Amino acid sequence: MTSTSNDNATLGALPSTPEEMREWMRVRHIDEVECVVPDLVGVARGKAMPASKFSGFNPTYLPTSIFFQTITGNYIEMDHRDDFMMEKDIQLVPDLATLRAVPWANDPTLQVIHDLYTLDGEPVELAPRNVLKRVLKRYEEKGWEPVVAPELEFYLTKRNTNPDDPLEPPVGRSGRQSVGRQAYSIAAVDEYDRVIEDIYDFAEAQGLEIDTVIQEGGAAQLEINLIHGNPLNLADQIFVFKRLIREAAFRHDCYATFMAKPMDNEPGSAMHIHQSLVDAKTKKNVFSDENGEASEIFYHFLGGQQAYLPDAMSIFAPYVNSYRRLLAGDSAPINLEWSIDNRSVGLRIPNSNANNRRIENRLVGADTNPYLAIAASLACGLLGIENEVAPRDELKTHAHDQEFSLPRSLHQSLERLQANSELHELLGPDFVEIYSQIKHAESEEYMQVISPWEREHLLLTV
Repeated sequence: MTSTSNDNATLGALPSTPEEMREWMRVRHIDEVECVVPDLVGVARGKAMPASKFSGFNPTYLPTSIFFQTITGNYIEMDHRDDFMMEKDIQLVPDLATLRAVPWANDPTLQVIHDLYTLDGEPVELAPRNVLKRVLKRYEEKGWEPVVAPELEFYLTKRNTNPDDPLEPPVGRSGRQSVGRQAYSIAAVDEYDRVIEDIYDFAEAQGLEIDTVIQEGGAAQLEINLIHGNPLNLADQIFVFKRLIREAAFRHDCYATFMAKPMDNEPGSAMHIHQSLVDAKTKKNVFSDENGEASEIFYHFLGGQQAYLPDAMSIFAPYVNSYRRLLAGDSAPINLEWSIDNRSVGLRIPNSNANNRRIENRLVGADTNPYLAIAASLACGLLGIENEVAPRDELKTHAHDQEFSLPRSLHQSLERLQANSELHELLGPDFVEIYSQIKHAESEEYMQVISPWEREHLLLTV
């Protein structure tokens, strides 16, 4: 690993003035700063600049069009929105609390996540970080603080330079390719210990704390669990972790992918989100009442998850590939039943005491934007509380025998999102409009591609 002197463990007190910033960077020999923002996909966009320029806190701008691109890079057209099509500048404002090392860079480099504002000083509604802040503000007004803990799954694969070739597991230290269905196997984790060691080293250099690393059910499929905490901070961590994990994989001649379903006959990858609420003043878990039993707030949040998560499905499953993960008979949920200590349901209540009572949303795919997924999941719970939605009875058996009750395609999911005005108001009308247009455009692009299945089974048969 490239050694740098700017790891987060030694960053110390953060500067607040240009003079302090210049001295702070001089002492640490910082050469470059990456000014990044997450786009609607969760991809890092922004500008890299010399440390001397960043240290002056001079304004930095990007065009609004960074939010108008599909995953393929094509731009959507919005003839009825001149304010968007003019591509006005939006200002990047650094959040110095997110300042982190870039340990894989050749020279000492920092990365800083920025917030986006209009030139009039208003938060840009389309920015995923602002979407999450908008939801958190509603909780703040009620005197509550959400707490989340994401679990991020991903695959390691052999390098794949031809998209027509199926993905394969990489060769591990044994000289053999991994095989699937080795969940929780320590030996399977050890197969790729060099990649995992770099993930740990990079995470330490960036001030990120990993709870656990486990082998999941797929071939070379791993899961990283993060320590519970503030939703915005955890979304920032997932945003950083995805890039970090990819960089660690590149060092060992393989890929890391967060596709929801990257390989045939292997389970999909999820980003489960554990959720709870605490009182902002007392810090007590409001999902439990004074007697330690589940509270009305808990049940209404749970009811909101059941009622509204299907309407936000296009955020939790944002691509056509996402729906290949949600199949009957596999490990992913096909409905939103709830149950205690039952991993077959979409909403699991883990075994815990009253202080740690929480709800695990198992619907979310690893391919989602973490800011948007956390925002939408918390929004659905909040709507349940505000509308006093009662959940269905607890399911006492496994949920895969129950009816498939989730949208089956991106198109169906977008129809449900567009019909739910409560989610529009909570997430932001402009955000929902642009997000929906982008996802419709991606769906149309996909329909223009002929798959190998069609050539194999239709070419000489129909």
